[in-house]
Amino acid sequence: MSSQVVNNPDDIVKLFREQSQFPSLSRADIGPAITTQYGGKYSNIYTEWSQRDLERNEKVKFCRQYIVFHDDQSVVFSGPSGNCTEIKGVLLSRDSPSGDMKAVVRECSIKGEEKQFLEIWHKNSKVKSLNLTDLKKHGKVYEDDLFGCLVWSHSETHLLYVAEKKRAKTESFFKTESPESSSAGDEEEGIKVGKKEEVVKGDQFVYYEDWGETLVDKSTPVLCVLDIEGSNVSVLEGIPENISPGQAFWAPGDTGVVFVGWWHEPFRLGLRYCPNRRSSLFYVDLTSGKCDQLSDSSAVFSPRLSPDLCRIVYLECGVYGPHQQCCRLCMYDWYTKNKSVIVDVVKRPGEDGFTGIYSSMLSPMCWSADSQRVLISCPQRSRQELLVVDISTGSVTSLTSKSDMGNWSLLTVHKDLMVVSCASPNCPPSLRVGFLPERGSEAGVSWVTLETAEVQSDIDWQVLTFTPPPEQENTEYPGLDFEALLLKPKEPKEGVKLPLIVTPHGGPHSIITADWLLSSAVFCKMGFAVLLVNYRGSTGFGQDSIYSLPGRVGTQDVLDVQFAVESVLKQGCFDEQKVAISGGSHGGFLACHLIGQFPDFYKACITRNPVTNLTTMIGSTDIPDWCMVEAGLDYSPDAQLDSVALGQMIDKSPIKHISQVKTPVLLTLGEDDKRVPPKQGIEYYRGLKARNVPTRLLWYQGNNHSLSTIAAESDGFINIALWIIQHCGLQ
Repeated sequence: MSSQVVNNPDDIVKLFREQSQFPSLSRADIGPAITTQYGGKYSNIYTEWSQRDLERNEKVKFCRQYIVFHDDQSVVFSGPSGNCTEIKGVLLSRDSPSGDMKAVVRECSIKGEEKQFLEIWHKNSKVKSLNLTDLKKHGKVYEDDLFGCLVWSHSETHLLYVAEKKRAKTESFFKTESPESSSAGDEEEGIKVGKKEEVVKGDQFVYYEDWGETLVDKSTPVLCVLDIEGSNVSVLEGIPENISPGQAFWAPGDTGVVFVGWWHEPFRLGLRYCPNRRSSLFYVDLTSGKCDQLSDSSAVFSPRLSPDLCRIVYLECGVYGPHQQCCRLCMYDWYTKNKSVIVDVVKRPGEDGFTGIYSSMLSPMCWSADSQRVLISCPQRSRQELLVVDISTGSVTSLTSKSDMGNWSLLTVHKDLMVVSCASPNCPPSLRVGFLPERGSEAGVSWVTLETAEVQSDIDWQVLTFTPPPEQENTEYPGLDFEALLLKPKEPKEGVKLPLIVTPHGGPHSIITADWLLSSAVFCKMGFAVLLVNYRGSTGFGQDSIYSLPGRVGTQDVLDVQFAVESVLKQGCFDEQKVAISGGSHGGFLACHLIGQFPDFYKACITRNPVTNLTTMIGSTDIPDWCMVEAGLDYSPDAQLDSVALGQMIDKSPIKHISQVKTPVLLTLGEDDKRVPPKQGIEYYRGLKARNVPTRLLWYQGNNHSLSTIAAESDGFINIALWIIQHCGLQ
């Protein structure tokens, strides 16, 4: 009998290549509406995409523009205007409000040295180019989405951005040079920068904290302003020394700058995927230099100014506790100085089904034209929907709840013209536009597709709901259910039971939405079924679900995954003897737990950058608070762990069950992982080797926690597929 799955490495590579060609959307901008001589209107839409290039071994970024004719209420005609163009060397770019100018922060190599430039483009020419590196006003510009920004003033005369604070030049206590060379060098340096640069002896090896995973080169951000006419760059003063600023924008009237400030004392904690860091909204006045705190000292992020320049909405959650929580949508009135909560935390969904707001970043443009509604894309159970919030009533309406697409992301909205990306497990991302209907008629959006994607008709998917059995009920948070996404070939070979790959997500407070997932799609095309489990503790199901898990990791989440798997197997179309478990981060934590607690159940295990021992992780990770909170302990920066606390942490760890493990394990580790340091995986690897469990470890240099470089992703997938094929007996 022929094999039920594709098992030849060359054929797997071919499938991976084919599915890798689908690009994903990362950004969209809408230009000003232009009125034609005949009275019609059109807008240009600029989009940015990324795509895997397996030949160059990198992700390439490209742009494409579209033209949309409309009447301010509906799209009359639309289409692309020109072909794609690859983007290289651009860190940040932003059009001015009028659309007349464009600012670009570019990085390029000149004679082997990396330089950063700030360029101003007008119509068809570059009118200014400043060498920021040689100006030496600050360090590297921040291009990330947590601190970074590039914002035009309302008057279009100034630009605001974030950069690393300039550090003094350092040298050894023992450095000596001749008086002649010193004098000549000082004179030359003086010509370059106008004055002699201060040199500090003995500070060469001072340790500078960073903001953790993906932010290792970010330590002390400063707000910088370019006066475009005078070509002068200045660093804003007045910001407290214990605050790191970011996510900044110009206040109404350009009187000052509004920003999010994170407290970085007594020390920095990892910020990526951790919006629960103590922070607040601040305003620094450009005339007086005074800095005022506008919001409470909780955890705030993603402020957005309304089109009428009267209100700021932002997201807020509690400090510490679970990293990802249900957020409040708050509003600050610029003129009355009143702060209000528009949408509060949702503990449990009500009759309307709204589960709360789960997002760490609003779209850069998210307001309706009349400044009365805010658009948010966020998970609602296992789907990501596009929601509209009425700021006067707090009512929340879904624009996409009746759609057959599983994942909607708002890219931008301008004068009620929305640009979105939508996808499903069997459909790569497509680009659509539509006008936001009037208040009260939100359900009637008429979407127009600008860029379609080929539906993978041979992949079937569905959302399954599970209610834990009575013995697994959480007595503190009873009555919670959870979900899983099941993907499988639409027409499997007759009489053949499908092998099953089980994948719980990381976090643990995150979610797998019904989005396009490359690895799952390829596995389906190979002949596997894939079960993606959103266990209790996932986001998108209410705050109670999130809070039900800390202190119960290693039991509640493990039993949820196992219950989902056993329930699915009862359908009869899956092979109980060919079940594999695969997970990364906390998903790897669960994979290791499952093969230890159910040693005869899984035939193959893949674990990517797994948490294996909370007690050894806490001293080396950028998120020590996570280790304590998930183990059920209260975190504070000065917390000291006694033997009882350490015992509680080891009791929750997969390493506790390693002596029961029989399943062959493939580990994939990122050498530069600061979130779950690779020694976690090595510790588990050694424990398995000592017990003669079949084990293989892949070590990816230049990769962090996500293992997202093209080399790691592509090599990892093929190795994972072959490991499952080998140990599930599918050769």
